[in-house]
Amino acid sequence: MKYTIVLALCLFCCNLCFSQVSDEYVELTDTKPHDNESVWNKLPSGPQISWGSTDIRYAKLNVPVLSKTSTWKTKAWRGERVNAQAVVWTKTAMSDVQVTVSDLKCGSSIISSSEIKPSFVRYIMTDELNKDGKGACGHRENKAEWDSSIVADVLYKPELKEIKANTTQPLWVNIRIPQDVKAGAYKGILTVSAAGVADMKLNMEIQVSDRILPSSKEWAIHLDLWQNPYSVARYHGVPLWSEAHFDAMRPVMKILADAGQKVITATIMHKPWAGQTEDHFDSMIAKMKQIDGTWSYDYTVFDKWVEFMMEMGIDKQINCYTLIPWALKFDYFDQATGRIQFVEAKPGDAAYEDYWGTFLKDFASHLRTKGWFERTTIAMDERGLEAMQEAVKVIRKAEPAFKISLAGNYHEEIEADMYDYCLAYGQNFPKETKELREKAGKISTVYNCCSEARPNTFTFSPPAEATWIGWHAAEGNYDGYLRWAYNSWTLDPFHDSRFRSWAAGDCYLVYPFGYSSIRMERLIEGIQDYEKIRILRKEFTDKNAGGNLKKLNAAVSLFSAKNIGERDATKDVNDARKVLNSF
Repeated sequence: MKYTIVLALCLFCCNLCFSQVSDEYVELTDTKPHDNESVWNKLPSGPQISWGSTDIRYAKLNVPVLSKTSTWKTKAWRGERVNAQAVVWTKTAMSDVQVTVSDLKCGSSIISSSEIKPSFVRYIMTDELNKDGKGACGHRENKAEWDSSIVADVLYKPELKEIKANTTQPLWVNIRIPQDVKAGAYKGILTVSAAGVADMKLNMEIQVSDRILPSSKEWAIHLDLWQNPYSVARYHGVPLWSEAHFDAMRPVMKILADAGQKVITATIMHKPWAGQTEDHFDSMIAKMKQIDGTWSYDYTVFDKWVEFMMEMGIDKQINCYTLIPWALKFDYFDQATGRIQFVEAKPGDAAYEDYWGTFLKDFASHLRTKGWFERTTIAMDERGLEAMQEAVKVIRKAEPAFKISLAGNYHEEIEADMYDYCLAYGQNFPKETKELREKAGKISTVYNCCSEARPNTFTFSPPAEATWIGWHAAEGNYDGYLRWAYNSWTLDPFHDSRFRSWAAGDCYLVYPFGYSSIRMERLIEGIQDYEKIRILRKEFTDKNAGGNLKKLNAAVSLFSAKNIGERDATKDVNDARKVLNSF
């Protein structure tokens, strides 16, 4: 009875948070020093507006430092998404604020305003790197020990009830260029309106190239951002795997599908990562040891999850975690005792092989029945060589045709067994090995995490570093990129991105209800750049355009791991993107 009451209260609180955020939410107070009223009073009367830079997280309580400009210009391929950021700042309060955009026109050709998404940027609490500045791993139980502030990140709605006096309010514009529009200069107007204030207008101009970027479904980059369905259920206060749960996940996973995601994150055991996120992962497959000692398995949840993600358009690969968890305890329901029990065994133990070997045989049969076997991998994460070797033996004995994936350090001894091998940032595949993997149709990618101070996608990271990652994948000849947490939300993701472990923002890139972030949109820019680089390299090679190929490769060469600490990442991204758009 007590448990029922507590659960009901928890669900009530979650739903209260849900309803408040879906209407309008109040950002946390920034206690950092900021411009005082005397600074704001020096401004002209009335609100100010200008185009800004997508490289800057504008401080909410400071007068922005920028050269006022009324026209934004950029270049784009047909099929590409481009971003812009404008800034409104005011010494008097504004109410009922709204941003709208016109169609973009080039003669009789039009990019409809329906392809343009304006969003006011909202502020969230962040913190900092570890005190040595070398990374961001480790526990952060006491938030007071870390330097915290609010930063711009959430791409929210195109309207605000209020912009308070002495406030800077950025707004983000995302424009999708249709593949079928003609090349040319497209022009339009962005308008910010508010009660009792004359409309404020900015000009937009996009020079659209003849070149075409394929749809995200066709992108070659192997994008693997790990999804957390459990986080969605908790935040929205809905039962796991209910219709309401899937409805809540749709807008979140659509952003991911539109980014070119290839992999479904599935979990085949309880707490594969020992509960490292606010909402731990559970097994999507129920395992039961029957009274006679035989095993049976229920794939209902696994099937529903995979089918849902495939409906969303994410269907190339299913990575199933894991045979080697952080804590070597494996759950099952024991029919004889009527209780959940655990097998405690390490790779190489007889009990380990009995538990996993029996399951893998049955799992392979189920996957074949569903038509999913060829796209499924048995996945491991940052596990040591000896444990991996033992796990591979169990997998190969149970089903030799199973594909295996690993994110972690490079080990020559097991490389040939890894179909999908993702190396930790700073490591590379030997040139001959990479070529052999390509010929065999294997996947070779890179990941970064809390270990890297730069580049990263923390809520305090320079936005251009998210774009830098895509260029780094191209420079290192990787097939793609992995990030361990796409939506493992904190308790209050719209207000506070800090977490008990790791730097703020490490756990998620997007927000509930399908709201994106500055970090996610800049990451997508880098993914698009990766595709454009791939397309141009092939074209220049096929046409023997050595000069262009040399120019492109010179730009790409700047994005090596050693350069991120020695060079200005933002400048390198901007310079390289100019080169990319010059062809």
